[in-house]
Amino acid sequence: MTSGTPVPDDTAAATAATVVLGEQDVARALTRIAHEILERNKGGDDLVVLGIPTRGVPLAHRLAARLAAVEPGLVAEDLVGSLDVTMYRDDLAQHPTRTIGATSVPARGIDGKVVVLVDDVLYSGRTIRAALDALNDLGRPRAVQLAALVDRGHRELPIRADFVGKNLPTSTAERVRVLLAETDGRTEVVIEGGPR
Repeated sequence: MTSGTPVPDDTAAATAATVVLGEQDVARALTRIAHEILERNKGGDDLVVLGIPTRGVPLAHRLAARLAAVEPGLVAEDLVGSLDVTMYRDDLAQHPTRTIGATSVPARGIDGKVVVLVDDVLYSGRTIRAALDALNDLGRPRAVQLAALVDRGHRELPIRADFVGKNLPTSTAERVRVLLAETDGRTEVVIEGGPR
């Protein structure tokens, strides 16, 4: 060990974070997901991409930019929006101080469209259930698909992602954090806590 390098104590070791995806890994995953979405839907003419706050929104913007880069004629800004699910959550009694976010739907609307919901981490499935309820109040999409950067398992509801950046088996004691340059100053996916 070189002079001046701090020696990690037991507390720091217990909360150490393991980086499982770096910035380039996240970029590659989103590019792959964009190609999979266009292939499954035979193009992007009927797509609407809605990010679920907080980190699903910048991921949705990144994904829309990739869709537009791959498919001639698509304009990222015309595809992307956000879907706040705060008032549709089933845990408001336990967490009543949630900040209500914004819902913005592209001008093309969602009626008759294929809506791709974008979230950073798919875990219990309860956020996606809330998103489906919120969508019902906005209109009637032809289909709803789910893109998640990370699927960590431990589902409590019968919900499955259509497009996944990385399947990441975890213990319930671990925490998966997605950090994005837009919200956190850097882009990476880390696992924190759990048994060491």
